[in-house]
Amino acid sequence: MTTQSTLFTRRSALRFTALALAAGAASCATQSPQVYNAPGNDQTAAALPLVNALRAKNGLPALGIDPAAKAAALYQAKRMASLKKMAHFIGFGDDFGRRVKASGVKLPAAENIAEGQQTVDAVVNAWIHSPHHLENMLGHYTGLGVALARDPSSNNLPYWSMVLSSNAV
Repeated sequence: MTTQSTLFTRRSALRFTALALAAGAASCATQSPQVYNAPGNDQTAAALPLVNALRAKNGLPALGIDPAAKAAALYQAKRMASLKKMAHFIGFGDDFGRRVKASGVKLPAAENIAEGQQTVDAVVNAWIHSPHHLENMLGHYTGLGVALARDPSSNNLPYWSMVLSSNAV
């Protein structure tokens, strides 16, 4: 094989690989959200008075219950519990904005997550004592959703998610 034909073969292989990667990435962007089966439930009504008391202490307006933020929080809590991993980003190409927008949350938005706290009081208190999480709760948001999920295969360890939204409520 000549040097020129070897270069042509390598370039063709590289082009094919690049096209295959691009096609794979494009197909990932259009897929439906993954379904996670960990049992979860909405905790927004229990968390809202705690968060609004914090906001009132800081001269900020109260948040309202946002159904889209509730859906986004439940999705994230169930996802973490199912995968037994507390993380905002799970897997290649994970994108917070795209994930919450899929639930109808308008940006800007923020997310607080936690694992291990047994009650709403305990998790909100943990977020209050974490500077970045506190900053989120005191941000320029209007809506709130909070969820808890536990997976029996991980000894029912609680996974929490709070989504703060800019949706009108």
